Amino acid sequence: MMRRLYLALGLLSLGLGAIGAFLPLLPTVPFLLLAAFFFARGNPAWEKRLLDHPRWGPPIREWRARRAIGRRAKILALVSLAAGAVLTYWTLGTPYYWISLAVLAITGSWIATRPE
Repeated sequence: MMRRLYLALGLLSLGLGAIGAFLPLLPTVPFLLLAAFFFARGNPAWEKRLLDHPRWGPPIREWRARRAIGRRAKILALVSLAAGAVLTYWTLGTPYYWISLAVLAITGSWIATRPE
């Protein structure tokens, strides 16, 4: 029963990560990290395939080994967060803009302080 739940959650996370690869405001790698976590418990063969993927495997392995985020990924994440804040300002205005700025400050500072 738990294996099926982990597998379903892994597939959901993988799907969200795939969508995030095409939508700039939805993150990709955090969902892939979740997918790898769930697949490790639900279907180790799928976890291995995800870790062996030429594009998405290296960031997942780096995170697992050193809790590290590459410089390029950090820059892209921070630029995306800032773009989201600007988009929120243009479309929704205040008070939603302040919420977006708070997310940028909290999440951005956490991302910036991870090792490279």
